[in-house]
Amino acid sequence: MRSFNDYFFQTADGLRLYARDYPSPDINAPVLLCLHGLTRNSRDFESLALALASDFRVVVPEQRGRGLSDYSENASRYSLLQYVEDTRGIIVDLGLERLSVVGTSMGGLMTFALAAQYPGLIERAVINDIGPEIAQEGLDRIKSYVGVAGPFKHWDEATAYLRSITAEIFPDWSNAQWSYFARQCYIEREGQIVIDYDRRIATPLATQSSDTEAETLWSLFEAMVSVPSLLIRGELTDLLAPGCVVRMKRMHPTMEVLNVPNVGHAPMLNEPGVTEAIRRFLLD
Repeated sequence: MRSFNDYFFQTADGLRLYARDYPSPDINAPVLLCLHGLTRNSRDFESLALALASDFRVVVPEQRGRGLSDYSENASRYSLLQYVEDTRGIIVDLGLERLSVVGTSMGGLMTFALAAQYPGLIERAVINDIGPEIAQEGLDRIKSYVGVAGPFKHWDEATAYLRSITAEIFPDWSNAQWSYFARQCYIEREGQIVIDYDRRIATPLATQSSDTEAETLWSLFEAMVSVPSLLIRGELTDLLAPGCVVRMKRMHPTMEVLNVPNVGHAPMLNEPGVTEAIRRFLLD
């Protein structure tokens, strides 16, 4: 028996979006919304959702162009504010008025925007390895691989490729962890292993630089000051610079910071002690 229910939502422009809905034994349990990164999907949060489902109803949307969600005909709609609008639609459709959020990378930026556009919506926020200033080194790395992988003939080939481009992010991983990670990133379709997202999500990245939207993102982050927040940072990250963390703390003095040793961008949130720290923070 599966631990989650399938949920589908129709957007204003006619797309059918998907989310995993992990119910809690307590029908009155608070809701936790998990928002994935740029090329990711709901499978990223499987272990976290299972660990927290005793205390929360966990909802994990897949943004347009990812996983089981429809691909957008208009690539220009693969944008942060569109994802926020889609997610707000899901929140309204589910009848949710207050919730906590875990946002990884792009999902963290979405959290900033949700807090700014809908004051009072977010009760507590966990921001995973992202800030208003996105380091150019990390942005260039992401640009180099988005939309170019595969197809692969078999899972071993897909796993080897994934390991070759991300080995520095997870230097301590075992072969089993790499194999599991490949199945989070890719799917099997028509006898081939392929990426589980629309390659055109890379289109808006072409003209983006690290300082293109920094001023806007900092203004959005200001809304987080009223939201109890936990910032998680991978020790080896190339996307969230220490200087950015310092400025975030200056703006949001009560924000907690958790450093994850020997991990880059972005922690999977199942590293030793991380899930427990997230639970403690959300239930505080």
